[in-house]
Formats: sequence, structure tokens, C-alpha cells
Amino acid sequence: MLNPEQIEAKLDRILLKVQKPGRYVGGELNSATKDWDKVQTRVAFIFPDVYDIGISNVGLKILYDQINQREDALAERAYAPWVDMEALMREHEIPLYALESKHPLACFDLIGFTLPYETLYTNTLNMLDLAGIPVRSADRNETHPIIIAGGHSATNPEPMHAFIDAFAIGEGEEVIHDIVNTIQRVKGQKSKVEGDLRPSTFDRNDLLLALAQIPGVYVPQFYKTTYLEDGTVAQTLPTTPEAPKVVNKRIVAKLLPPPLKFIVPNIEVVHNRVSVEIMRGCTRGCRFCQAGMITRPVRERNVQEIVDAADAAVRSTGFEELALMSLSSSDYTYVNELVDAISKRFEGRKLTVALPSLRIESVSIDLMDKLKQHRSGGFTLAPEAASERMRRIINKFIPDEEIINTTRDIYSRGWTTIKLYFMIGHPSETIEDVQAIVDLSKLVIAEGRKAAGWRVKLNVGVSTFVPKPQTPFQWVACDTRENILEKQALLKRQLMKDKNIKLSWTKPEDTLLEAWLTRGDRRMAEVVYTAWKNGAKFDAWDEAKKQEAWLNAFEEHGLDPAFYTHRQRRMDEVFPWEHITAAVRKNFLFQDFRQSLEGQIRVDCRLNCYACGILPTFANLRRENPGDAWKCPEVKSPMKVKSEKLEVSSEQSAVGGNFCEFNW
Repeated sequence: MLNPEQIEAKLDRILLKVQKPGRYVGGELNSATKDWDKVQTRVAFIFPDVYDIGISNVGLKILYDQINQREDALAERAYAPWVDMEALMREHEIPLYALESKHPLACFDLIGFTLPYETLYTNTLNMLDLAGIPVRSADRNETHPIIIAGGHSATNPEPMHAFIDAFAIGEGEEVIHDIVNTIQRVKGQKSKVEGDLRPSTFDRNDLLLALAQIPGVYVPQFYKTTYLEDGTVAQTLPTTPEAPKVVNKRIVAKLLPPPLKFIVPNIEVVHNRVSVEIMRGCTRGCRFCQAGMITRPVRERNVQEIVDAADAAVRSTGFEELALMSLSSSDYTYVNELVDAISKRFEGRKLTVALPSLRIESVSIDLMDKLKQHRSGGFTLAPEAASERMRRIINKFIPDEEIINTTRDIYSRGWTTIKLYFMIGHPSETIEDVQAIVDLSKLVIAEGRKAAGWRVKLNVGVSTFVPKPQTPFQWVACDTRENILEKQALLKRQLMKDKNIKLSWTKPEDTLLEAWLTRGDRRMAEVVYTAWKNGAKFDAWDEAKKQEAWLNAFEEHGLDPAFYTHRQRRMDEVFPWEHITAAVRKNFLFQDFRQSLEGQIRVDCRLNCYACGILPTFANLRRENPGDAWKCPEVKSPMKVKSEKLEVSSEQSAVGGNFCEFNW
């Protein structure tokens, strides 16, 4: 295996032959460099897409910061090389390496992949192969790193079960330390011999068994799935008593201090900014939104911590943009105080402040007006659906009048561009609901012109809905390619006539690929592997995707893509991810799905608890971590909930009443 000096020498001969060589050199401001020989555990965190995208990932930044705070461990990074660089690396036999030290990834003890979306699966396999690590978990031995993965797509890990040793389900800040500590314990203390740190001998299977006993860690090799005659899952059960029957997600009771020294990239990247997470979780209950379901409960940072972290991060990087991150920023309890504090702290400084994910109401405009000195040129809103009937189905009810009034106010206060995000393909959608997108968009820009003249612009983004695991819509079918094309044709025909309206959309092939993977079972792993062997990688990139490779892989393994996409699920169907839970009960999700069929809405669960399952799952954790971050009101009477079935003990009520009303 090449050492870092040999890799550096080979890189010197090839980097000028590739696009953006700055992707591959490391040495960025604020990157962590530690003495390789003086730590016990070496961790490589990987975002399996190009540097330009991966370096901005907040989850990876948090984990990188957490491990590098330890004296006994180091964390380094790697990203997927673009096709030109990969070709040269294979030609010159350069293994995939970490940017900080240039050590080959195969030298690390632990490799962690961040998988926020499913189209990164083939890149993950490709990076393992490029690193010289066996792609399949079953082919690895004690000389290979432990391969873990986490992220939102891990809520259904089965399509990747054959390639990942262990999945971290839920939030990673604390479980990553549990994993590192377990590796150190099982491998045994390393002793210094002749200047080298040598690991003691250990059994890989023993290590995986130990990992399987960590709450929130799923080790696929200790589970077996059986199927019914119709091809659906019968059950997935552990094959050893050490593995739990159900793996419950991990959460942190209180958000840990955010990273302060963001890595400053060598090149222009997608999000060249400081990102500070102001809250985690969402109580809105949009039925299509996986993030809103799986990140419950809500936890908030206090205003002073946010402002101080933002100031320190801006000073340590020189970035000129600050993003205050959350799923629903205007639901942050102290959002007005936060905006006032940010405005005061950064007054007179050249800094753009982004407050994404605002609700469609006047308070959102008032908030952005307070940041007028730091605001950007556009304002983004996400109605998701354009007809009131469809908004009831998806549980994001906003009257048309409120949307029009809000957008009119935005234009009249000086914004020249508004971005509206919609989805097509929602359950029960008709062509009239798609036409409503056209009608609402035309009405918005017409009102904008009345308020601010013909200089106003409207960007309309229309994605296609994909039913996601752990959501109320996990029972529904994905729209067909023919229907998607018909709906997109209508939008193009009517909206692209206006030169001040910019329309963007998702290709049907991208939607169907995501749908295959997000709800796939264990058999999908062979499809992923074969598609990769057939040349599939960078599946989210138009210039690299190979749809035929996927279709041929399905055919080779005798699987029908429509089985995963266009099939309505039975009410009692066992899902491939049944043994993985985000602590939101399946019964709750089904009740919500049934209500969607009737057009019933559920209000924000800060107002009413619907017994989603968070309360009994994390009651002890909440009891052990009282404080302002939870923001739960004092309980003066038994908890009031809206649910057909709920059992809440008097002890749980006393611990905090409406557990979903956290703000913790």
C-alpha cells in the first residue's frame, strides 16, 4: 500500500490534468491536522459526492468536529473524485486517500459515510472499490476498516445492507463516540513498539456484535429477512440474541455546541457560508416530509449561543454569508429576539444572513425586514401544493388569499424575486391540481407587478413527490412516468410563456430511481451492486447518470421496478424497514394517512399532542435532561391528546405533559 509521501508524489504528476484540482489537495484553512502516530483511533468521514457539494454538509462538519476534540482520535475527510480524476487515479494506481494526511482510506480504523439521499449509493460502492476495500461487508476481515453509514436514507438501510458493516440510526453526535469507544475496547489498548502503534489482535465478528449492542446501531449481518409469496416482506428478525429486535433511533437531549471553525474550501463551492443550526425537528406534521417525522422532537438553542457561535465562525473563516438553519425557522420560539440580536451583532459588517424555511405569513416578511441590511435578493416560500384541497391532503393548509397577500407584501417591500416550491405527484392529485400551480403562479406575479412593476420575477420549482419511509405516505404509490410527463408538459406550456417566470422541474428518471431505492428491500442491494458494475455512479448528475444500467440490473435479478414504485401498499404490509424506527409509531402514521384520504388536517402538535410515540420512547431521557432547551410548559392537568388509542401513565404526564410540545 502506498504511503502518504508516495501518494503526494503521484498527485503532483496528475493534478494539472483534471478539472478543479483544488478538490483533491487538502490543506484548507481550519482543517484539522493531528499526529497520525499519537492517536489510538483514526476516523475518515466521507461524503460520497464531489468536494464542491460535500464540504458544505453540516452533519459531516459536526462529526468531524466531535472526533477531533478527542485527544485519542483524529478525523479526516474524503469526497468522491469526479470521473476525470478517478480515471487517472486508477491508471496510476492511487488509492482513495484522506485530504488531511494523504493516508489511504484503507489505513483507517473507521470509515463513516454520510448518506442524506439515496442517489449516493453507487458512489459509496465506487469509493470503497477505489480505496481498495472490499465492497461487500462479508468479504472484509480484521485488516479492513469498519464501515459505518448514517443520514436520512439510513431510515431504510436495507438496499445497502450488504455493503455497510453498521448503520447509525438517527443523530450521530453521541453515538459516534460510543462507536469509537467500542472499537477501542474490543481491539484492546495499542502499545508502542519501536516507534509504531500496533493494534492487538481481535475478531471482527466480536467487534460487530459489540457494535450491535450500542443503542441506535444496526448491524445488518445479524438479521434475516423472509418474504411472502407475493414478494412483500414477511419479517426481519435478529439471528443472535445480542442484536435487538427493533433498532430505535438515537437523539441528543440537548444540542451540542456547534462547530466554530468551518473549513474554508479551496475552490468555489455550492454553499460557501457559515451554517448554525438554531433548532432541530419540526412539529408541523407535513405528511410528505420525512425530515419532519424522523427528526422529532424539537430542540432549540438559546439566542446567545447562536449569536456567539455565528460571530466566532464568521471571524474564523471570513465567510460573507450566514445561514441560520432549521426545518421551520419561524417556529423557533425566540425568532424575533434572534433576528434582533443578529442584526445588532453584525451591524455595519458585510454579511448576508439567510433564514430559510419560513412560513407563508406576514411574520416571515417582518423577520426578513429586520435583516434588511444583511438580506439577499430573493425570498423563498414553499406552498408545496397550489389547490386548497391538495394542501389539506398533505397537511400543509394555507388559504390562497394568505399566499397572495404574503407574496404581494414581499414584492412591495423591495424584493424583486420570489421562489415558490411545489410538488406534483401527491396522493389523489388530479390534473386540475396541477393547473392550480399555473393559476397561482400567474396570480402571484400579476399581484407583484401591481405592487412593484414589471421588474419582478418569479422562480417556480416543481419537484415530484416520492413516498418516503417513516411517513404517513409510506403506503402510497409513486406517480407513473407517463403521468409525470403529462403534468410537466402542462406546466411548461403555460408558465414558460412569461419571460419573468423561471420554471425548473425534476426529470421522471430521477424520481423513479429515488423511489426504487428509498423503499427497497434487501434484494435491492444486488440491483445497486449490478448497476454500479454496469457503470452507474453520480446518479444525481445529468452528465453521468446511466438509466439503462439500472433497468438492466433489475432485469438481471428478476425484479420489477414497478413493484417498488407504482404499487399501493396494503394496510397491514410489513415494510422492509419495520425493524428500524424513528420512534414515530406506525399506527400513528396510518391514522394520519387515513385522515389525509378524508382531507382532514392536523394542527401543529405544539398545540395538540397526537401521541406519535415520542413521549414513551424518550420520557426517561427528557427526565434526565431538564432545562430551557426543552421548553415544555408546566403541566397543571393530564395531557390532552387527539388520538384513537393512547396510554399515558401519570408518571409520564408529571414528567412533562405534552412531550411533542418540546421546543427542546
